[in-house]
Amino acid sequence: MKIAIIGAGNMGGAIAKGLTQGSIVKAKDIFVSDISDANLNELKAYNQEINITKDNQEAVNAADIIILAVKPWLAREILVNIEADYCKKILVSIVAGIPLTEYLAWTSLSAVLFRLVPNTAISELASMTLIASLNAGEEQQQLILNIFNELGLAMLVPEKHIPATTALTSCGIAYVFKYIQAAMQAGIEMGIYPKDAMKMVAQSVKGAAEIILNNETHPSVEIDKVTTPGGITIKGINELDHAGFTSAIIKAIKKSNE
Repeated sequence: MKIAIIGAGNMGGAIAKGLTQGSIVKAKDIFVSDISDANLNELKAYNQEINITKDNQEAVNAADIIILAVKPWLAREILVNIEADYCKKILVSIVAGIPLTEYLAWTSLSAVLFRLVPNTAISELASMTLIASLNAGEEQQQLILNIFNELGLAMLVPEKHIPATTALTSCGIAYVFKYIQAAMQAGIEMGIYPKDAMKMVAQSVKGAAEIILNNETHPSVEIDKVTTPGGITIKGINELDHAGFTSAIIKAIKKSNE
């Protein structure tokens, strides 16, 4: 399995690094192209077996899967200048805002296409990656799922749901950071050192996420487990509700979907 990644910026570079830590793609089968020497050299320093080039065509020639990780205004120009049999190769785009149907005009009407929305946690192999497809069979869908499940958790969604699910995941991670920041500030006011408060809150967020992901449970059930009658947790929960916490989260996510 050979993969070409066009674009070695933050997201493309993180994907390349993450793939080397998985079991499906070997580092020597990863080909990355970029115009930046600094980006390419960083990847080479990370793993000497990664193949780097400034020539997109060279990267694509031997690839079974092409991952397009560039700015939206560059996508069309890059694809129309690449010679590739898109009926035999899989094209995966992580370019924001471009629907799959547009790629058909730049590649082939029968091209196998995937549109992915990872989030920044992909650098920690903890991304929530959304996947929509066009002209893809079940085996091809499962292959892309398997690859990106090694970089976190991947989920197939209808393309029409990409905006809404992006608000939950790609934008949503920023809202989680905002909670961590706010909780840190409270801890600091109560006398906790900033770095200590940050670790405490971050681990608590991680733990909550693991409980949800690893068990067939619901947030309400887990909240009930720690809100004893007359206890300190229920006082805080009620204060969040009085302050409109739930409503603020809902409004923020819906706003990101506009």
